[in-house]
Amino acid sequence: MVNIDWKNLPFGYMKTNCNIRCYWRDGKWGELEVSDSEYINLHIAATALHYGQEAFEGTKAFRGKDGKIRLFRCAENAKRMQNSASYIKMIAPPEDLFIEAIRKIVKLNSEFVPPYESGASLYIRPLLIGSGPQVGVKPANEFLFLIFVTPVGPYFKEGFRPVDIVIARDSDRAAPQGTGHIKVGGNYAASLPGQEKAHGLGFSTVLYLDSKEKKYIDECGPANFFAIKNNSYITPESHSILPSITNMSLMELAKDMGMSVERRKIPVEELGTFEEVGACGTAAVISPINKIVDIEENKIFQYCQNHEPGPISKKLYDTLRAIQYGDLPDKFNWISFID
Repeated sequence: MVNIDWKNLPFGYMKTNCNIRCYWRDGKWGELEVSDSEYINLHIAATALHYGQEAFEGTKAFRGKDGKIRLFRCAENAKRMQNSASYIKMIAPPEDLFIEAIRKIVKLNSEFVPPYESGASLYIRPLLIGSGPQVGVKPANEFLFLIFVTPVGPYFKEGFRPVDIVIARDSDRAAPQGTGHIKVGGNYAASLPGQEKAHGLGFSTVLYLDSKEKKYIDECGPANFFAIKNNSYITPESHSILPSITNMSLMELAKDMGMSVERRKIPVEELGTFEEVGACGTAAVISPINKIVDIEENKIFQYCQNHEPGPISKKLYDTLRAIQYGDLPDKFNWISFID
């Protein structure tokens, strides 16, 4: 048994029993390899280091009240990694290999899946990198797929509490026809200046506007943006926004609750008309937003009363979490179990 203070876990890295690796060489994927090393041997000319041939995913495993370990929609993560890999000319693991690796790594590290009452989960990080050497700008001829896991608490230290964010007008995370729609590390590196500036000003994260015209809502830090208005769930439509599996799930839940769902361009001026707003993603699930500050335009958009999450955001959050932990029936067939 591991000795961990489950209820006070940060969202960070912790060494577990092992990780899993698999190489694509000579036109085919090899066998899954189990390793207890936290390091990889990488050629100094690997394309991941020089040309950004890298993609990753994030999903979670949850322990229910019944003690069973549940996975959430990991087939969607496999598909998204395939989309990312295709765009930057990598070979992605097929869906069956991806899922087999996730099931194996969770099973081998099952003692690190937090107990039900802790509210924590096991974060699963699949990673695909160009490991073959190239000096010219071209795709690698060898790829490494690996997965590590780590138990985590809430992404934002506030947990499911409203946060304050600031509009970033002087930085972008992705170009209009760039890599914003896939999950690659370069997007997150590009977001670091905006995030650092926001933290320095006392905000939890930034709200990006479209990088071409600065007229429309884009991503919300490392997460998707959503808003509630007139019984509608509204989220941005843009080529530079990552298709969030959490957001996809929340849209289904909203429809199931009798709401209409709108994916469309959202003008920044519309921020003043919303009843609730939030950020959503695997790490945080939902982070309700208390207020959005537009420093350059000298505007503040306030959403929460007495710093409490809005009722629809709370219902969406509670419902999704209840499905993930097995407290509600999985009528959407999102859950699979670790034997």
